[in-house]
Amino acid sequence: MDLSRRQFGLGAAVLSLSACGGVGGIRSEGTGESDALPSDLRPVPNAGYDAWVASFRGRAAQQGISQATLDAAFRGTGYLPGVIERDRNQTEFKRSLEDYLSIAASEERVRQGRAALARESATLSAIEARYGVDAEIVTAVWGLESFYGTRRGNVPVISATSTLAFDGRRGAFFEKQLLAALRILQNGDVTPARMTGSWAGAMGHTQFIPTSYQAFAVDFTGDGRRDIWADDPSDALASAAAYLSRNGWTRGQSWGRVVPAGTSGRVVQPQPGGPRFAVNSNFQVIKRYNNSDAYAIGVGHLADRIGGAGPLEAQFPPDANGLTKEDRIALQRGLTRRGFDTGGADGVIGPDTREALRRYQASRGLPVTGEPSVELLRGLR
Repeated sequence: MDLSRRQFGLGAAVLSLSACGGVGGIRSEGTGESDALPSDLRPVPNAGYDAWVASFRGRAAQQGISQATLDAAFRGTGYLPGVIERDRNQTEFKRSLEDYLSIAASEERVRQGRAALARESATLSAIEARYGVDAEIVTAVWGLESFYGTRRGNVPVISATSTLAFDGRRGAFFEKQLLAALRILQNGDVTPARMTGSWAGAMGHTQFIPTSYQAFAVDFTGDGRRDIWADDPSDALASAAAYLSRNGWTRGQSWGRVVPAGTSGRVVQPQPGGPRFAVNSNFQVIKRYNNSDAYAIGVGHLADRIGGAGPLEAQFPPDANGLTKEDRIALQRGLTRRGFDTGGADGVIGPDTREALRRYQASRGLPVTGEPSVELLRGLR
């Protein structure tokens, strides 16, 4: 595929919760998505950008984009400073596999996934019959990419991709995405107003970038449009299945399983001291969607959970602070009991927990680090 589908945004192992789409792709949980954009994701005057767009329009016209399409696409668009800020300040940290799976296959994501599978069962069964990709796998991709359609992104794709193309850091790549987006508009699959997505141009329920959309999106409903943006997720889910199928998915084969040490064959162990997974060609196909072992395990494990399996039966080692997941959950609960809300107790030490820790440390006259420790846990029990 043209660059990795995710390489344009997060690096393969950057397991953030709020990336260009999701996430290592996973999107933060929630029940809705505000229509209001942050102020830095609204167009602002920029003479350099305007000059670049004028020049680009000439290049686009030479490549077959009509003046009518260009006029409609760029009407009301503009330079988005927040896109550049996010592109240049992506947090380059790696979550452990244990933390990643705590998020990717959280009880809420599993519960919502089972509900989504039941709600869309007829469509997903038809998709599985046509493309050979398990309904649970397609649902899991949907869950990680947009939390089952509740986090599709509302940034205008033309503004986002043109801003990034103008910026030049990855100018050639984003100009290619912008041209692809214009061809999608010219084809009539969506209107400019409805072509929204992440700050980096990933679109719809399954977060396709424009070139991937051109290569793999399908019109499953038969209405003449490949509409991955609609509230009806049929085209988007079928497009994800088509993507996996055309990249070599083997019908009826699982993605992998936890195995003991010493198992032969293709085995991956993303977290030192953590579980080992025997994987197969379907695991590699999932990685074509996002080139990360953790992502592929996340999709596979979430699919298993959606299908009725229980939590992963595997031991992870203590973290760098000497705390197990159970310890971290106990720490979060202890902080919350004392009035320092961590936003939940999932064992993942994120921004809310670190802020709660800082406030707790300040209230006790301790060094304010925001870092968990065995000593802090003892004081909170």
